[in-house]
Parts: sequence; C-alpha cells; structure tokens
Amino acid sequence: MDLSVVVLSWNTRELVRSCLAALEEAGIHSLGEVVLVEQDSRDGTAGMVEEEFPWVRLFRAGKNLGYAAGNNLGASRARGRWLCLLGSDTRVRPGALEGLVSFLEENPEYGAAAPKLVGPGGEVQRACMNFPGLLTALTFDNFLSRFPPGKWIQDRYYMRGFDHLSPRDVDQPPGTCLVLGRKDYLAMGGMDPGLFLFFNDVDLCRRIRAGGRKIRYLPSSEVVHLGGASTSRYGRMAVQWQLDRLAYYRKWYGSWVGPLLKLLVLERAWEERWAIRKRLADPQDRKAALADLREAVREVLRA
Repeated sequence: MDLSVVVLSWNTRELVRSCLAALEEAGIHSLGEVVLVEQDSRDGTAGMVEEEFPWVRLFRAGKNLGYAAGNNLGASRARGRWLCLLGSDTRVRPGALEGLVSFLEENPEYGAAAPKLVGPGGEVQRACMNFPGLLTALTFDNFLSRFPPGKWIQDRYYMRGFDHLSPRDVDQPPGTCLVLGRKDYLAMGGMDPGLFLFFNDVDLCRRIRAGGRKIRYLPSSEVVHLGGASTSRYGRMAVQWQLDRLAYYRKWYGSWVGPLLKLLVLERAWEERWAIRKRLADPQDRKAALADLREAVREVLRA
C-alpha cells in the first residue's frame, strides 16, 4: 500500500461520514487505505463506519486520546509507505492526495507536503503560518496586535502577504491535511502527546525543519475544510489552547518562558473581563461568564 490516510473521530459522526464518502469518491481504494481511530464517541460513529464503510480499518481507542496521541496510534497501525494526517472536517478532492505523494516522491529533500484548503463555497483559506516566536506570543490576541509594530509581527506570523495561490516552501502548512513518510513520522516519535489538541502540528513541522528537510505548500492539490468544525466540539477548547501553547513554548524556549506566558494570560483575561461586562446586560449571565473566566485562568496558571 502506498498511502495510509489516518482520520480521528470523537463525536463527529456526520463529519466522519462526509469525510469518508469524499475519500471513497476520490479513489482512495487505488491509493491505499484509510485508518480511522475512534476515540470513544457517544454518537454511534463506530457503528456507522462498520455499516457504511466496511473497507475502513477501524480501531477503537477506548478514550479520547487527543489529536497527537490519536494520530500516533493510527500511524502505528498503518501499513502505507506514505502517511496522510487528515482532519474529519475535510472533503478531499479527486487527485489531491496523489499530487502531494507524487511531489514527495520526486523531491526527497522535502519532509512533508500540504494542500490548499478551501471553504464549502470555494473560498481560499489562508492557513499557512510562520513558526511562532516570543514576539508572536507577546502581541497575540491583545491590544498590542492592533497597532505597529505588534500588527506587523502578527501579519508576518499569519503570512498575510501570501495569497495561497502559488506553491512555496512554508514553516507551518495547514495541519488538517499533511502528507509525509510514515517511517519518517515514526522515527521522529510522531506527534508530541504532551500537546493534546493544539500546537502538535506546529511542533511536528518544526522538528521536520530542524532535521534539515523542507515543507511544501501545493495549491494544485485542493481539500475542502469546514474550518475547525471538529475541534469546536471540544468544550474546553480555549483552556486547552492556552495549556498547549504553554507546553509548546516551554519545549522550544525553556521553562523560563512559563511565567511570561502566564502574565500574558492575565492581561488577556483582563481584556476579556471588560468585554464580558459590556457584552452581557443580564447580571446573572455576566456573573456566570466571569466565574467561568476565573476558573479557566486558574487552571492555566496552575499548569
């Protein structure tokens, strides 16, 4: 088998159904296999897959392992020479995966390749990014990002000058569809399971680049992306993002960066506190929102 497509499932039955149907229509049978890691969904996903897509190799994890560990489990069960990490909120267009694999076969100096993402209406999603640095964290999602030089730092981080219509080498392509060698992935230890839901793809790409190999963005390959429809099902998303960001920065910059990031969390919480007071007129709603905010901040500060 040349290609193994790994898809994770956690209470995303309809997304998984559409994702697998698109893979079938795109001719996945002629390319290789699909490995679905079912992470203890309560919506009947596993039964639906067994009934409607019996050709899918289904593995039950027994619990929600998270994005990193779930992909690692799928990769360890895969049999293909190439590995595609694919989000369940995607619809692969015919020819997309073949194009990515062909590029990597012809260009061994590249460690991974990713497609252009488009929305349901065909709009291009500008999802490529540069690696986040300390200045990125300092100016992210706060008042500093609204004015230069903070705005310039964020513009560079988000690659806002790149229209995503031409191929180029990138630091961090869209993590929802990434193709790389399976043996390479396993040799690197896969994704870091300490990054439960976020920043694991950033860390993986950074390790690929640190190993001396490049990453290519190929707009000739196209995948429809529903824009985080899978991660939005996770109720603790904002807290988990902060926790994973903290773990990522500690890994790459050292433990000293932890107090700095926590100060930034406090500053952002102060902004959100005022936003809640303006947004919610009902005293009970406001009280509940502020209580949730305080608890979220406490959890991040304890990390």
